[in-house]
Amino acid sequence: MHELTLVFSHPDFYVLNKPAGAPMHANAQQASVVHQLGQQLQQQLWPVHRLDTPTSGALLVARNQAAAATLSGLFAERQIHKYYLAVAAGKPSKKQGLICGDMDKVRRGNWRLLRTQNNPARTRFISHALKPGYRYYVLKPSTGKTHQLRVALKSLGTPICGDQRYGGEAAQHLHLHAWQLQFCYQQQQFSITAPWPEYEHFLDLPPQPDLGLLISAT
Repeated sequence: MHELTLVFSHPDFYVLNKPAGAPMHANAQQASVVHQLGQQLQQQLWPVHRLDTPTSGALLVARNQAAAATLSGLFAERQIHKYYLAVAAGKPSKKQGLICGDMDKVRRGNWRLLRTQNNPARTRFISHALKPGYRYYVLKPSTGKTHQLRVALKSLGTPICGDQRYGGEAAQHLHLHAWQLQFCYQQQQFSITAPWPEYEHFLDLPPQPDLGLLISAT
């Protein structure tokens, strides 16, 4: 693993721009990304949420136990707003709106979106033309289900580039990036952005997606 990059530093927490492929849990090849960061900075750190191994982007990490408890509570109460960017090939069944439905586990660790609404995954999104045959998506999940965003785009008929599990176009990396975190901590508002990776389709994205459009997306 190359040197990890911080995008924000606070006395109680860091925000890391997690590389695609860096695991939240240690495996046979490498230690967890939080452990790696702790070794790099020579201090103990506490994870307060997670990103799937192939997903890159903003990862919030606590610097002490009290902060870990507070920040974990904010995530549990859905007081931390998360925005993601994704790139997919093809024409979606709709270009903006709400993707909502229960998620059902199927074979080999995959999930699928159902029409039922008992305990649904909810993702609001907008999309924009990127270049012929491709669109980029700004995604705001209000729930935190496993593979939620990947399944959401699969349900539109446009699985994310690099998502071999759900039939996405072949690419070196999964083109899903945790782009921004917004939250209030100790009466201070934070809006922290992790620059998207400099590879493949992400090079062509505009510098600032319009998050205001997500509010009116139907």
